[in-house]
Amino acid sequence: MTDAPLSRRAETIVAVAPFQRLSAFMNGPFRRLANQPDALDFTFGNPHEPPLPAYVDALRENLTPRDDQWFAYKWSEPEAQDAAAASLRRWLDIPFAPEDILMTTGGFSAIALALKLVADPGDEAIFNLPPWFAYEGIVVEAGLVPVKVRLDPAAFDLDLDAIAAAITPRTRVVIVNTPNNPTGRIYPEATLRALAQLLDGASARHGRRIYLLSDEAYNRIVFDGARFQSPIAYYPPTLLAYSYGKTLLAPGQRVGYLALSPDLPERAALRDAAFFLQPSIGFIYPNALLQHALARLEKLSIDIADLQRKRDWMVGALRDMGYRVRSPEGTFYLFPESPIPDDRAFVDRLAERGVLVMPGWLFETPGHFRICLTANDAMIERSLPAFAAAIEEVRRG
Repeated sequence: MTDAPLSRRAETIVAVAPFQRLSAFMNGPFRRLANQPDALDFTFGNPHEPPLPAYVDALRENLTPRDDQWFAYKWSEPEAQDAAAASLRRWLDIPFAPEDILMTTGGFSAIALALKLVADPGDEAIFNLPPWFAYEGIVVEAGLVPVKVRLDPAAFDLDLDAIAAAITPRTRVVIVNTPNNPTGRIYPEATLRALAQLLDGASARHGRRIYLLSDEAYNRIVFDGARFQSPIAYYPPTLLAYSYGKTLLAPGQRVGYLALSPDLPERAALRDAAFFLQPSIGFIYPNALLQHALARLEKLSIDIADLQRKRDWMVGALRDMGYRVRSPEGTFYLFPESPIPDDRAFVDRLAERGVLVMPGWLFETPGHFRICLTANDAMIERSLPAFAAAIEEVRRG
């Protein structure tokens, strides 16, 4: 007999290294400073200005019930599926069908749903470093084995040779995040075509299809007039995960979807399985209000031009101070190099000056730190002297 309170599953999830790192970070200076009124919080992608008025109007317009089923149980509502599919057709020029849009409670559950739809416990899921720090936990919770491949450090591009070397007969899913959090890199067409050829060849060699899971939470936050390229355009066995929380900067309103490629032969079977799997996972459908409002929400976005202005402002200022930082092609993050090898120590120096950023250690990429550009102008203005003082302190030794 044992009185251990936790299941082995829970103990395994608790022990996942990225979650342990995140817990340590949030119980450090972040916990002490984040809720102080003068804190300069550049950590998570949270809003620091009021929400879009049109966003609030869309929710308010759909708050009043129009029939007795308005707030009844909702699966993937046809009106929401229609709006999402039409938007994808415009955005990616791919003929998505509404029935192939599986509405979910944000991007987290879209990724979890994808993994559980196509992979069995013990299968391997490959993802790249630096990663979004939730990947490993979601992969492990699904019973899969995480396999990590570092991006090409020269340009934070996919290292196709490293991916090829990581594939085994147990590989079932390769996760690609573009535009990438935290680097801001958008993977170019040539890279995505080569990745498709690589996965086709490996699938044929091992006699089992390798699926691509394309995490595209930031696919509408792109800069400099760039045209986003989705992996789904080049590799039909792709599942596309999307979250509205980034484009609308309302991450607490949990709505997203998993889109199945129109060229995926088995999509009908995946749709049918999702009908049973989504309730089993925890009824991971968006709330009724969000689905009713989605047709209007699809037409909204935060001001990308203003976000690009903030990017240029901070990149220019940091470079002038002596920081080495790439200008991201998308997302709302910067990923500068730490001026000292110990990025956690440098992040602590910034925290002493009231500036909260995330160390590269959280993203398994020491020697960097992440800045979130959802901060408002006043926060950016007040933070620059602190960034300058911290790097000057390093120069003084």
